[in-house]
Amino acid sequence: MTPADSPQFPATAVSAHALSQTVPTADGTLTILSEVGLAVQAGETLAITGASGSGKSTLLGLLAGLDHASAGEIVLLGERLGGLDEDARARLRAGRVGFVFQSFQLLPALTALENILLPLELAGRADARERALHWLDRVGLAARAGHTPRQLSGGEQQRVALARAFATDPEIVFADEPTGNLDADTGARIIDLLFELNASARTTLILVTHDDALASRCQRRLHLVAGRAQEVEFA
Repeated sequence: MTPADSPQFPATAVSAHALSQTVPTADGTLTILSEVGLAVQAGETLAITGASGSGKSTLLGLLAGLDHASAGEIVLLGERLGGLDEDARARLRAGRVGFVFQSFQLLPALTALENILLPLELAGRADARERALHWLDRVGLAARAGHTPRQLSGGEQQRVALARAFATDPEIVFADEPTGNLDADTGARIIDLLFELNASARTTLILVTHDDALASRCQRRLHLVAGRAQEVEFA
């Protein structure tokens, strides 16, 4: 049974209609995104590509409910984000949405194990410690459970971030330039691990990247040019 066949998974993981984002500046209104539309089905992988400043990360943040759009509509996991306040958005994401960031975003005072434990505990998982240890082992870092981020290499930190993202069995994972702070060889290993974990979990994956080789590993691609979405291309 695929996620799309299962009753607890909406057939469409996330969709956007006429999505726009503008910000006021001293020189007038700056348009970051202009009437973007998309629909990502449960279990699909989508790459969002475009030049620097094209609105990729802004779009990802809006789809994940981390920011409010200036106009348009987003439906995430069956919920219309426009009608939810910040607390309701956080509740929607808890345990159902995972994140992988370019800068890792691990809490510096927590160990690798504790960084993975945190979202599991927030989601109320009774088996939080067992699952955190399992996922730390899945990414090959069981021996580094007690190390803090500053004691880990960049690649190791990103592996912890991957474990944290998938540990709650999320329905969708958002990844923003997941190899941006890594060298080529380390980045390639992280991407292999990301797609391995994603295929195993059958999770919807939406990632932002400027790397065509990485984008080509996704089923679909949405290319942004100056805030406008070009036709979705199949890789």
